[in-house]
Amino acid sequence: MTKKIIYNSIVIVFVSLFLWGCNISGNAIKTENKSVPASYGYSQDSTNTAKISWKIYFSDSNLVSLIETALKNNQELNITLQEIEISKNEVRARKGEYLPFVGLQGGAGLERIPKYTWRGSVESNLDLKTNKGPIESQSDYSFGAYASWELDVWKKLRNAKKSAVMRYLASIEGKNFMVTNLVKEVAGSYYELIALDNQLDIVEKNIEIQSSALQVVKQEKESAKVTQLAVNRFEAQLLNTKNLQYEIQQKIIETENRLNFLTGRFPQPVKRNASAFNNIALDSVYAGVPSQLLINRPDIRQAEFELAASRLDVKSARANFYPAFRIQGGAGFQAFNPAFLVNPESIIYTLAGDLMAPLVNRNAIKAVYYNANARQVQAVYNYEQTILKGYMEVVNQLSRNNNFSKSYYTKLKEVEILTQSINISNSLFRSARADYGEVLLTQREALESVMELIEIKLKQMNAKVDIYQALGGGWN
Repeated sequence: MTKKIIYNSIVIVFVSLFLWGCNISGNAIKTENKSVPASYGYSQDSTNTAKISWKIYFSDSNLVSLIETALKNNQELNITLQEIEISKNEVRARKGEYLPFVGLQGGAGLERIPKYTWRGSVESNLDLKTNKGPIESQSDYSFGAYASWELDVWKKLRNAKKSAVMRYLASIEGKNFMVTNLVKEVAGSYYELIALDNQLDIVEKNIEIQSSALQVVKQEKESAKVTQLAVNRFEAQLLNTKNLQYEIQQKIIETENRLNFLTGRFPQPVKRNASAFNNIALDSVYAGVPSQLLINRPDIRQAEFELAASRLDVKSARANFYPAFRIQGGAGFQAFNPAFLVNPESIIYTLAGDLMAPLVNRNAIKAVYYNANARQVQAVYNYEQTILKGYMEVVNQLSRNNNFSKSYYTKLKEVEILTQSINISNSLFRSARADYGEVLLTQREALESVMELIEIKLKQMNAKVDIYQALGGGWN
C-alpha cells in the first residue's frame, strides 16, 4: 500500500511539473518566404555561368596564379578557417553533453574522531577485530568508477547539438562566401592594374606627341607665325599630361600592393599581361533561373543554416521549462585498511535518480526562451533579405554587362573619330587654316576619350567579375 502511494505521488508530481512546464507562451515559429520571380525579366534556360570553375572562367594564367596564391595565403580567409574548427569543436562538445559522463576516482584519508561526541562514544567501545583497543582515529581508502547521465527526454541536448551542427555548416558556407569575395577582389584589382598600365601607355604616347607639337610651335614662333601665347599653351598642356602620368604611376603602385596584400605577401612586382587588355573576350553570361540562387550562393545557404539553428535553439530553450532527469551511480571499493581494499566485502556502490524542474522565479529561463524566439524571427528576416539582395545584385549586374558593352562600342567610334581629328587639325594648323586652340582642344579630347574607353573596358571586366560572384560562382 505504501509503495502504491509513493508511486501515485511520483506520477502526480511528474504530471504537474510537465503541465507547469507547458504553461509558457511564446511567439509562433515564423515561416520564411523562399519565393523568387520566375526569371530575371527575360526568357532564359537553366544554364548557369556560376557552375563554371573560376580557373576556367578567368582564362588569364597570371590571374589564375594570383587567385591560387590568395586562397592559400590570405590571412582573413585563414582566420575564417579557424572559425570553422571552433564550430566543429562546439559540435563535439554538444554531442558529449547527452552521453553519460564516466570517470575514475581514488582517495585516501585520515580522520580523528573526538571521544566525547556521539560517534566517538559509540566507536570507542568497538574493536573492529584490530585488538588495539579503542579507536581514536580512523583511516579510509577507496577507489572506483562513477557515472552521471542526464536523460534527454525532451531532446534539449540533442537539439542543442543539432543547432551546433547547423552553425558549423553555416560557418563552412561563410567561408565559401568569403572565397567568392576574395576571388572577386583579386580579379577586380588585377583588371584595374592592367587598365592602369594601358592608361599609362596612352599618356606616355601623348607626351611624345605633345612634345613634338611643342617643338613645332616653337619653330613657328621663331618664324613669327605664332606668338609666345601659343607656345605657353602647348607647354602647359604637356606639363598637365606629365602630371597625369605621375598620378597613374602612383595608382599602379597602390593597386599592386593591394594585390600583394590579398595574396599575403610583401610588396613586389605583379606579373601581368597588360597588352592583352583590350582584346580580352567577354563570353556570354548565362544567368539561369532565380531559384538557382538558393543553391549556388553561399551567403543564402549560410543564412538558411543559421535559420535552422535558431529554430532548434527555440526548442532547446523551451525544454528548460520541463523536468530534467539525471541518473548518478558509482561502484568501487572502500576500506579502512589497504589490505582489505580489494575484497568482495569492501565493494561499495550507489545508484540515484534526480528529477528537477523550475517552480519559482523562472524569469531567467523565460528570458532565454524569448530571446531564442526573437533571434529566430531575426534569422527569418535575414534569410529573406539575403535572397532579395542576391536577386537584386544579379539584375543589376546583368544590366551593367549589357549597357557597358553598348557604351564601349559607342566610345570606340568616338576615339576613332578624334584620332583622325588630331591629324587633320595638325595639317590645318601647318597650313594656317586652323589656330592652335583647335589643335589643343582636339588633342585633349582625343586623350580623354581614349582614357574613358579604357575605363569603360574596365567596367566591362568588373561586370564580368561581379555577375559571376552574384550568381554564386567562385567558391567551387
